[in-house]
Amino acid sequence: MQQASSQALQGKRVAILMTDGVEQVEYTGPRSFLEEQGATVTLLSPKAPGETIQGFDQLTPDQTFKVEQDVRGADHADFDALVLPGGVANPDYLRLSTESIAFIHAFGMANKPIAAICHGPWTLIDAELVTNRQMTSWPTLQVDLENAGAKWSDQQVVVDGKLVTSRKPDDIPAFNQAILGQLQQ
Repeated sequence: MQQASSQALQGKRVAILMTDGVEQVEYTGPRSFLEEQGATVTLLSPKAPGETIQGFDQLTPDQTFKVEQDVRGADHADFDALVLPGGVANPDYLRLSTESIAFIHAFGMANKPIAAICHGPWTLIDAELVTNRQMTSWPTLQVDLENAGAKWSDQQVVVDGKLVTSRKPDDIPAFNQAILGQLQQ
């Protein structure tokens, strides 16, 4: 259950990195929650500001979202946390964006909170951030994550240091609480 609106995260800046094919509830749920807690949230993408991202409700195209900042001009130092929503196509496209992978890698090297849900952890493989990490994801990523050196488990949310991972949209409330916990440390 989400906490009542507060200013627990006043002054915190959160980047959400995504592109076409995002599972929209994995974007809108965490974004709304973080904003209700007082955080400033910015939608980053390898697309230009003002361009639209096609969201999906499972396999059906649905809402669109406007890019607020191009990841090519983003600096991880300007943000306190990074959220990586899933959807099948979204992380697959992000893996082709060297700037997106470099941004994710920089977050990991700076030991800042990264929260990835569903297929979102796929990008962490390319960013070289999964070796010896406890993680979860959508079940079809299990072998990919294990082959990259992660220790995978089927849990609602897994927190390993500054890394938060979850499996699916049903896990969003627990995912949100884990992100909140990371940002309050």
